Amino acid sequence: MLNHLQKNTISTMALPQNRKNLSYYLLFILSFIFLNACNKKNTEESLYLTDAESIKNGEQLFNKNCASCHNFEQSLIGPNLSGVTVDASHEWLSKFIVNAPEMIQSGDVRSVALYDKYKQYMPPFPNLQNNDVDAILAYMNTFKEIKQASKNSSKDALANPIPEPIQPSGITVVLEPFLQAPLTAEEGIKARINRMGTIMQNGKERMFINDLRGFLYEIIDGEFKVFMDMREMMPKMVDKPGWGSGLAHFEFHPEFNDNGLFYTSHTEKPGLVEADFTYADSIKKYMQYVITEWKVNDPTASVFAGTHREILRANMVSQIHGVQDINFNPTAKKGDRDYGLLYLGVGDGGAAFDRFPELVHNKNRIWGSILRIDPLGNNSKNGQYGIPSINPWVNDPEALGEVICIGFRNPHHFTWSADGDKMYVTDIGQHQVEEVNIVTEGGDYGWPEREGTFRISTDGEAEEVFTLTEEEENEFIHPVAQYDHDEGNAIIGGIIYQGENLPALKNKFIFGDIVNGRVFFTDISEMEIGKQTAIQSIDLKLKGKTSTTTFQKESGAQRVALRIGTDTKKNLYFFTKCDGKIYKAVSTEDNTMASSH
Repeated sequence: MLNHLQKNTISTMALPQNRKNLSYYLLFILSFIFLNACNKKNTEESLYLTDAESIKNGEQLFNKNCASCHNFEQSLIGPNLSGVTVDASHEWLSKFIVNAPEMIQSGDVRSVALYDKYKQYMPPFPNLQNNDVDAILAYMNTFKEIKQASKNSSKDALANPIPEPIQPSGITVVLEPFLQAPLTAEEGIKARINRMGTIMQNGKERMFINDLRGFLYEIIDGEFKVFMDMREMMPKMVDKPGWGSGLAHFEFHPEFNDNGLFYTSHTEKPGLVEADFTYADSIKKYMQYVITEWKVNDPTASVFAGTHREILRANMVSQIHGVQDINFNPTAKKGDRDYGLLYLGVGDGGAAFDRFPELVHNKNRIWGSILRIDPLGNNSKNGQYGIPSINPWVNDPEALGEVICIGFRNPHHFTWSADGDKMYVTDIGQHQVEEVNIVTEGGDYGWPEREGTFRISTDGEAEEVFTLTEEEENEFIHPVAQYDHDEGNAIIGGIIYQGENLPALKNKFIFGDIVNGRVFFTDISEMEIGKQTAIQSIDLKLKGKTSTTTFQKESGAQRVALRIGTDTKKNLYFFTKCDGKIYKAVSTEDNTMASSH
């Protein structure tokens, strides 16, 4: 028996001279190509800095400029960047980081493909110097060996889950510039205002707004006055732009004027204090969300003086999707079943598609759930709050009594109907669908098996969705309104408008898109579980101007970070976190009525 090598040698020797020369020639060419490819790869690799100082600097720059849209574990608003320094050249990455819009507009094939997929521009970063870009790429290159989930499209995947575009309503909201929050960091970094809260006190309205960097402001006589600086009160607080971090939310107790109590959620580094809600030590603890009760000595004071106590603390797998909202039902009165009970929207922490799906979609875990607690009670495991007896799983030994429903990715904001009969939650999607849901206690909303009314792929990226089969239709509770990423990227709001200034929007559920700043509404009378409610868009106009505008145009940013709020008089406000500007909605122009005449 001849071995393989002997066979090949004999075969080559048997060739005519010209065929033998051809074989040697082909072998030479293949060797040349292989060596050239290796040299090219080695040359490309040599462009990336490898010293520890550059990588550390790059990590800081990445977290400051990039982490709000990208990480190395899953796609967010932009693509998963693991392995990108292998897929794309150093030169292309450098140009794209500095000015992605210019690359897209030039027709660069890779840039255009990214824009088509994620439906938005990455903002330019003209402030980054060459050494900054090199440092960022050095940090990104440390993730070159991480295996990315397969991007191969399934033949059954829906390229456009909701092909019908959102229709214009014909309604224009007229905006009046209200205030602009002060800068709270180094030059070029704007205010990061996140939430508005108002209370009536002695017949006078008090308006508060928080900055994620730790400031809780009261607006007094048209000026932002620091009511409380959490950085002084909580020196362990973590605040990193681009992360879901800092002073996230605040909420006044319904009896604040008497008891002086209000509540906040903020982030801290993990490991400094033992968490009430955690998971296996083998899974990284990225940060902790902390819920705190504050007691003001004098509820009428303009500067905080008082005490605080911790209510609960939860570990998070990543910097995204933490405790997104804390809220009391504002319609509840004394004697109502949920009066004085605090609702918490806890995101999945990025666990669902970060190798830890067991942490979510589970009534025995808090992540991806809505909680309801009594902050003045003490029958919880840590004794710092109460578990209401009305909660659906309070007597279930296989569940957490705090949890009232599960199956959310990022339950970002709660609101209630005027009679308090229905509670609504907006849930930010992954890659395809944004949702409005009506809360059913004990309900399961399907994440991470569902996004909107679609089944999600199981390849670890959740980039693909599929039409439900007949058997799958009734497995989970569907949203009552949804839009896909042809229209926007991350839902914000909503507010059921009950004011008098905007008659065309009375009893409408108003919400918007965080990223592009578009504003939408649905008719509240048509929203019911089991039915998809039509979404309509709203035009915007500044008072005194004749043409419409957008928040992208007014802010000069592609990512405006839109927020929506109301005051005690039910006036509607919009604010753009990217520049700290607040606008008051003062009137509407209903073009549908004008055209009908």
